[in-house]
Amino acid sequence: MKPTDAEVAKPFVDATKHVLTMMAQLDPKPGKPYVKKVSAAAGDVSAVVGLTGDRNGSISISFSKKCAVAVVKNMLGDDISDIIQDAKDAVGEITNMISGQARAGLSQLGLNLSSSTPTVIFGDNHTVSHITSGPVVAIPFSTEHGDFTLEFCFE
Repeated sequence: MKPTDAEVAKPFVDATKHVLTMMAQLDPKPGKPYVKKVSAAAGDVSAVVGLTGDRNGSISISFSKKCAVAVVKNMLGDDISDIIQDAKDAVGEITNMISGQARAGLSQLGLNLSSSTPTVIFGDNHTVSHITSGPVVAIPFSTEHGDFTLEFCFE
């Protein structure tokens, strides 16, 4: 039996909340999921991870500048040397950890997946291209330090 979109979304939401709480001391609140119709990224710093295995797809997280800076500061403290490079590293690492935890949750639904190394995209008005033709599910999150959006897509 194929899991529903809601069942597939839950491991992503749980992983996102857990990783950002533990690693960046944020308290992300998920909003209402929607099907994304455009390729424009929701934020200013995004990371994309390809997924292969029982299904092919991808996951991305796109942070507002304000939220990305808060993630970096909370992860690194005062050790920030280059905010742009540190933000790229932090967003890539957070996305990698969320991908790993979500894949563990998905394996309990019978979906076994492997992931690629995150690709980080930085800059105003950038786009995020998912590698599949399936619908892109977007879940907005809000934090006290700004917003971010998690997206996933499967064939």
